[in-house]
Amino acid sequence: MREKNIRKAAIIGCGFVGAASAFALMQSGIFSELVLIDVDRTRAEGEALDISHGLPFARPMKIRAGDYADISDAAMIIVTAGAGQKPGETRLDLVKKNVAVFRQIIPEIIKVNDSAILLIVANPVDVLTYAALKLSGYPENRVFGTGTVLDTARLKYLLGEHLAVDSRSVHAFIIGEHGDSEIAAWSSANVSGVPLCEFCRMRGSCDQEQVQTRIASEVKNSAYQIIEKKQATYYGIAMTVRRICEAVMRDEKSVLPVSSVQHGMYGIEDVALSIPAVLGKDGVEAIVPIQLSEKEAGALRASAETLKSVIRDALSSQP
Repeated sequence: MREKNIRKAAIIGCGFVGAASAFALMQSGIFSELVLIDVDRTRAEGEALDISHGLPFARPMKIRAGDYADISDAAMIIVTAGAGQKPGETRLDLVKKNVAVFRQIIPEIIKVNDSAILLIVANPVDVLTYAALKLSGYPENRVFGTGTVLDTARLKYLLGEHLAVDSRSVHAFIIGEHGDSEIAAWSSANVSGVPLCEFCRMRGSCDQEQVQTRIASEVKNSAYQIIEKKQATYYGIAMTVRRICEAVMRDEKSVLPVSSVQHGMYGIEDVALSIPAVLGKDGVEAIVPIQLSEKEAGALRASAETLKSVIRDALSSQP
């Protein structure tokens, strides 16, 4: 295997999410080389060419279409390939189709690169993160998914709007499945260190329980609403990919709720889901045990069991 180039990344899949992620990464300046791979090579070439034309307004970078041999030295491989979520379809409905896709993609990656960090973006991201780990044989710290990082951003945005405060000052997490069984961890939520319930009172917000229920529902249903209106979501997840890549490639030690395989935290074992984690140059460095109420911890375990049953079904039903 070639020596890893920490300034090089690859994106597998050039649909809406892959292309938007490539554009976001071009603007970020994190990488100096980006390889785009798609079953439709012509589409990958078109996306690379389109983005390249904006480079005079950005930082120097080489963006090109390629194949798996071109990513042998990539430091980060971002997998967005898979069937997209259709109106009325849940993320878990996609599982069998996309596990089959991963059975084709992951072996091609490991043939040429055994040292990259593998970031899974395709849905259902928790199931596919677990599948990618098992198919790749990579160390667990180097295989993780975007998880609930975008859901958490949505939560922060909606809380910021409700409280008329900068969403960057809101500290709260969505945990568990990136999907219908996700949990808003209200017990640990705060605004610049002030517990959320107290900050709500300061801002004159009443009916806190009702507000929390409404906002959690809006977060969970955000993707469905966007898909109904414009058939796909891609800008938010592209910025999520950019943020995760920043944390890893800059060795920031940032805490983000990525999807990774759990071993005992909150009584959860051998399933990939989102719990806040420290991200650095080696990927997932540590899981952060945030404060949860008994109800939240119970809902998290239920979310884990939902995912486990889907994983068993998906992996056992494929050749």
